[in-house]
Amino acid sequence: MSTVVLIGTQWGDEGKGKITDYLAQKADIVVRYQGGNNAGHTVKVDDQEFKLHLIPSGILYPGKLCVIGNGVVVDPAVLVKELDYLANRGVDTSGLRISANAHVIMPYHKKLDAVEEDRRGEHKIGTTKRGIGPAYMDKAARIGIRMVDLLDEKEFKAKLVRNLEEKNYLLERVFDTDGFALEEVFEEYMSYARRLAHYITDTSLLINEAALAKKDILFEGAQGTLLDVDHGTYPYVTSSHPTAGGACIGAGIGPTRIDQVIGVCKAYTTRVGEGPFPTELKDEIGDEIRNNGAEFGTTTGRPRRCGWFDAVILRYAARINGLSSVAITKLDVLDSLDTVKICTGYKFKGEIIREFPHSLRYLSECEPVYEELPGWKEDTSGARKLEDLPENARKYLERIKELTGVEISIVAVGPKRSQTIPVLEIF
Repeated sequence: MSTVVLIGTQWGDEGKGKITDYLAQKADIVVRYQGGNNAGHTVKVDDQEFKLHLIPSGILYPGKLCVIGNGVVVDPAVLVKELDYLANRGVDTSGLRISANAHVIMPYHKKLDAVEEDRRGEHKIGTTKRGIGPAYMDKAARIGIRMVDLLDEKEFKAKLVRNLEEKNYLLERVFDTDGFALEEVFEEYMSYARRLAHYITDTSLLINEAALAKKDILFEGAQGTLLDVDHGTYPYVTSSHPTAGGACIGAGIGPTRIDQVIGVCKAYTTRVGEGPFPTELKDEIGDEIRNNGAEFGTTTGRPRRCGWFDAVILRYAARINGLSSVAITKLDVLDSLDTVKICTGYKFKGEIIREFPHSLRYLSECEPVYEELPGWKEDTSGARKLEDLPENARKYLERIKELTGVEISIVAVGPKRSQTIPVLEIF
């Protein structure tokens, strides 16, 4: 039995979906514990590609129990669409369970997200405008609507009436835009309730009972460490806790139940949205990495900013999350490069710093300090064990390990399940 938390160690988009899919083959339960449909996983199974936003990618394995935990904010319209998408592709979704305590994204959340982001102008955060932030705001303000509320028409309508009074006032009086009609929203969400009712349950109880029964459980986070609302590059962060600690809160399980924390990072670094990015490459190499790695958002289609691997970030993520090991993805993207670089520290006003700074102004003025290594100029996509990799690729991985102090448990050399090199046993 093993209970494993899988988290992103950078700004998200590290390839967690592929690693979740790879590990899910041995897990009994896969749990998504935070975020919403502002995140996306792309998983390749043989020649088929699946794009998922809310449902854990473990759903692609028959017989697995897949849980959307209480820490997730759920857009039921997106969830129903995703269920239909999977059903149309022959995927059995009967193993899905949704926490009764998960909060619901409402239409006014999405509209407020968009108008507030537009009003920020040059100070915009880079939100996906999916309503995630406003839904978490209502959760913290104790006026949120939960999945369990959808199962009680009277309770749901009473909460909706109160919320629409406030939200329509904001939309109409402050943002000078249209509000929402009560009956239209009510009927729409009742249709979702009828569709989703049999999936909704006490998932904390389910997960804890599975842990007591010595089941293998995999917890997957969305986004990455540097998008954590407490530990990320605030305010350019998400509104939840993608870090390992978020798994306990977002799934309703105690920290003593967790056996391992596996971080996921690319063999380089990417970022979507605004905010400082010390190793960003605004040149032909950056374009080459973006094109080789198909670095465009699963949810938004936005081109991702690309840069060299940053060991400062991984050391920080190791500390914040208590990493047991790391899975390195997309090593094959670097196959065409003559040389590769690793950021070993930052230079700030002539001083070399090794730890990740918390001040955004400070970070924006940091210059990366690089160590340059020879590239391997060979195709790694067919490697299935470490010995298959070119010598320089192995040296690159070893140097990452030396600079960060984190063991490497998995190396991915392509998007398919088969393009995965196991190094350490997880389950």
